[in-house]
Amino acid sequence: MKEAIIKAFGIQPLEIKKLNGYENENYLIKTEDAQYIFKTYPAAINTLSLLNAEGDALLHLQNKKDSKTPVPIPFLSGEYVKTIDVGNETKTCRMLSFLPGKFLGEITPNKTLMGNLGAFLANVNKKLESFHSDAIRARDYEWDLQNLQLNRKYISAIPDPKQRRIVAYFFQKFDLLVAPCISELRKAYIHSDFNEWNVLAEGEQVLGLIDFGDMVYSPLINEVATALTYLSYDKDSFFDWATPFLEAYHNVIPLKRKELGLLYYLIATKLCISVCQSANARLLQPENKYASVSEKNAWKMLNMLLVLNPISVENHFIDALGLSKEKTIDVAQKVKTRGRHFSTVLSMSYKRPIYMSGAAFQYMYDGYGNTFLDAYNNIPHVGHSHPKVVAAGQKQMATLNTNTRYLYDLLSEYAEALLQRLPKKLNKVFFVNSGSEANDLAIRMAKKHSGKENIMVLEHGYHGHTQTGIDISDYKFNNPKGQGQKNHIIKAPIPKEYLGVFEGSEQPGVLYAKDAVKLLHNSEDGIAAFIAEPIVGCGGQVPLAPGYLKTLYPEVRKNGGLCISDEVQTGFGRLGSVFWGFESHGVEPDMVVIGKPMGNGHPMGAVITSEEVAGSFEKGVEFFSSFGGNPVSCAIGKAVLEVIDEEKLQQNALDVGAYYISLLKTLQKEDGRIGDVRGEGLFLGVELINEKRVPNTDLAQFLKNELRKRHVLISTDGPADSVIKTKPPLVFSKENADRVASELRRALKMWPA
Repeated sequence: MKEAIIKAFGIQPLEIKKLNGYENENYLIKTEDAQYIFKTYPAAINTLSLLNAEGDALLHLQNKKDSKTPVPIPFLSGEYVKTIDVGNETKTCRMLSFLPGKFLGEITPNKTLMGNLGAFLANVNKKLESFHSDAIRARDYEWDLQNLQLNRKYISAIPDPKQRRIVAYFFQKFDLLVAPCISELRKAYIHSDFNEWNVLAEGEQVLGLIDFGDMVYSPLINEVATALTYLSYDKDSFFDWATPFLEAYHNVIPLKRKELGLLYYLIATKLCISVCQSANARLLQPENKYASVSEKNAWKMLNMLLVLNPISVENHFIDALGLSKEKTIDVAQKVKTRGRHFSTVLSMSYKRPIYMSGAAFQYMYDGYGNTFLDAYNNIPHVGHSHPKVVAAGQKQMATLNTNTRYLYDLLSEYAEALLQRLPKKLNKVFFVNSGSEANDLAIRMAKKHSGKENIMVLEHGYHGHTQTGIDISDYKFNNPKGQGQKNHIIKAPIPKEYLGVFEGSEQPGVLYAKDAVKLLHNSEDGIAAFIAEPIVGCGGQVPLAPGYLKTLYPEVRKNGGLCISDEVQTGFGRLGSVFWGFESHGVEPDMVVIGKPMGNGHPMGAVITSEEVAGSFEKGVEFFSSFGGNPVSCAIGKAVLEVIDEEKLQQNALDVGAYYISLLKTLQKEDGRIGDVRGEGLFLGVELINEKRVPNTDLAQFLKNELRKRHVLISTDGPADSVIKTKPPLVFSKENADRVASELRRALKMWPA
């Protein structure tokens, strides 16, 4: 190499040191009176044209008095880029001046420096306004933010499925919110890689900018997004470091509202490209540590962005730059508008209703910039806006959506995937649109099969909003405003251990079941079905006492009835130790009813039963549901099952749930007003009592609303509305559980003992 450099440049190297590189090999050349950077690339025509264009840009930027960008050094033959023999290889090469100083990544930055960096980069961009290059303009580069989709093929190289879902989520947001705007954004020739290892600085001063190898013709705001990413992704406070940079940049090149509105998603775009490229590089060059040097920080910031409401980022920057914001309509007006169209019977959560604008996984975003930790909503089972579920629905909706009177593969594929998780005898599926409709259908089928009318239900049980659903829901019919218990309904006491009539007994579940059997025997006409949730949600997250179902199920069958397990809330791995709630009781029902989590928010429900029961139903009038089992629903449902498996969400429910319960039980030891902590996995209840062990409704309501003020969503339930219920999306983490527990502890201290 030494001889090649002497021959090509007339430079006499005293020392040649190889430097870290990603796509090319770089060397520090030391001579008696100067230092240079010798850069080598695989010989290729497209490489040659781009390197010449980069050299032209560097020459365009030169300031004879104080050059803060590398100066191209010509070959003896006059070219700035040339293909020559280096050792035993033919390489495309060039030489640049060496800029002295420490990299930004090697020093402790300060806010003044951040501002100076913003002004510096803006001035570089301003100088490039008069530059032109056909080669760069035509470049189709994977690191260019506008070309995010070129990196989609690398998502699969990310080994952790939990990390893949985050990247896929931001890819979808790019498609939805950024891609349609690209043609409207002002474009420029940009450096495109303003990172801590390309910037030289000392104290508060910027010394230089190197490595223009990522130059592209792209929206100008992409330059800002890239810089903000690298300047803040290793910091604990994003705004503290990003704001002075942005203010200074804006003072040189004023930014537009539309550009600021995209910054959040463009920063995420840069991070996604970075982790995708790192994952792919690890496959291709596992020994190259430089290729993934920033990966840890990138993942840290991607997770941080999920916690930030995109509106809050936009509003912060608009305020910092002194731009005017669009006028927002307050919640009171939103409530008033809603009241014009809807009855007050349609209730809202919390004393101060929340105006939601978006959600991602376990976070929900309101329309004013606040982020809420969702420890409450069990319908988005695998997480709000899960990208795999969203993509499945989008793709199928654009392909085919019809009804079950036609043949399509997805119907059988989804049914098979679902039935594989159930006892073999349960081999017939009836798809509908909700859990309410499924319970209605299950009762109809049970009556047809048994030829009987009576239904046994549990105290405080809830099974839907249809007329039949209300008939079998003590939670509804026994409400002071309810219709009352109908003659064909047999109501059994809820078999609860805490504050129950058999509290302290050796086998309370068996004792409760024996009382229920007596009720069965008192029914002269037999019974069509017994329906119960394995954990009674509206009863206050009450797990059925052990032994109850195992004792009662055989007696129901002796009386001609079917055993129905309502798994609308407890199914699909939520309990952690089992996939279905009935499994934890060691029983097999004759029917399983499912709903809510099936579609992760898409309306779905189903009744799953045996061939024998289905055969009885077939003797009646034809069953048809216009939307039940349609291709879009099947695609979404199938995706939900795949996500549960791929991301091991049942195991996550088990692990995080156990940790969550331990935190809540620690709180219980600290505060006697917590009477009971119960549930399993991520389906938990915390019962509040007073000194007389009487339900403490006021405290429960205070805690719910106080946590809402602190941007944590929980709710209350139970006969006295005195039980805190928490049943978050299964992507909930131990850190999330820590936050809920700490906020509960803080709020409990605010309420008089």
